[in-house]
Amino acid sequence: MVLGERAWLELNLNHLKHNFKVLQKASGNQTKVMAVVKANGYGHGMIEIAEHLSKAGAEAFAVATIDEAISLRQHNVTGEILILGYTSPARRETIRMYDLTQTIVDHDHAKRLAQGNQPIKVHLKIDTGMHRLGERYDHISEITTIFSYHNLAVTGIYTHLSVSDSLEYRHVDFSNQQIKRFYTIINKLEQTGLSCPPTHIQSSYGLLNYPELSCDIVRIGIALYGVLSTALEPTRSSLALKPVLALKAKVIAVRSVYPGEEVGYGRSYLVKQKMKIATISIGYADGFPRALSNQAAYVLIRGKRVPVIGRVCMDQLTVDVSTLANLQPDEVVTLIGSDGHEVVRAEEVADLAGTITNELLSRLGERLERIYVTEKRVVVV
Repeated sequence: MVLGERAWLELNLNHLKHNFKVLQKASGNQTKVMAVVKANGYGHGMIEIAEHLSKAGAEAFAVATIDEAISLRQHNVTGEILILGYTSPARRETIRMYDLTQTIVDHDHAKRLAQGNQPIKVHLKIDTGMHRLGERYDHISEITTIFSYHNLAVTGIYTHLSVSDSLEYRHVDFSNQQIKRFYTIINKLEQTGLSCPPTHIQSSYGLLNYPELSCDIVRIGIALYGVLSTALEPTRSSLALKPVLALKAKVIAVRSVYPGEEVGYGRSYLVKQKMKIATISIGYADGFPRALSNQAAYVLIRGKRVPVIGRVCMDQLTVDVSTLANLQPDEVVTLIGSDGHEVVRAEEVADLAGTITNELLSRLGERLERIYVTEKRVVVV
């Protein structure tokens, strides 16, 4: 067993490679999987994840910011790196110098990015209804003009589905409207004589719920890490994905408490009968949500579920271990992952906290050790 010092992540790189291969197969041999590694690889460690995916065959990556993209290049990650978010035109030369690809967020952004001496690569985003980034789908003149800028090499065109994770009729209808709007733009551009660059629409849920779409690229984020955003929404397709991440900590103290006593900040947990409690070496500063205070969640010790009691603190939390005999300091606690026959999935933790796994995982703190495990070696970061 791999043990961290205080609180740590165990990251199974064999599972990561498995997921990439499964998603590539589901996407089709002619479609490129663009691995989304923003937000420190959804908490998994951007550099290590990208390096391992490169070895598995990934040739394209997506990040949120230019600084994330630069970090990948500085660690010798090759292939296309698409910046999904806004980058100031003041950093245009940096985009070119590191051979990055910038998303065009609207016509004005394109016009300012085009003001340079040498061309840079861009993907044009089309706003088909999400109204976050992209030039509006009905602004055909502005979209066509972007292709005319000599210092912008448009190497991709894409949109983002705002409710692809839902199979409710009204949401499916809206997603289909977005898809139709996108392909209408593609057809209009081709009618003007333009040769359209590679297209992409699907993210993880786009692939799972709209597998019939045939694009050149799919952007895979959360599914790459073997989880979905929530367990509460069904999907049309089901893939044999394996969770990459486990979150673990240690027992640091065990004590008895008695009826009428109160546990933790705010005296929020009232003891009704004599019980054994254990303090665990992880808190909300590490990314375990404070919303899971007072029996809102369970952790695993010795393969058994034990409830969180009292408030989750910045650096510790407390659990009821009355059912465990002779519990000792330094025993391992699993907050996400498996122990024996029991499993606590990231989707379960996120749902109980009233959020999604995307947020839960991307907030896992920097002070967590990250232990990367393959069949042949273990690397601690």
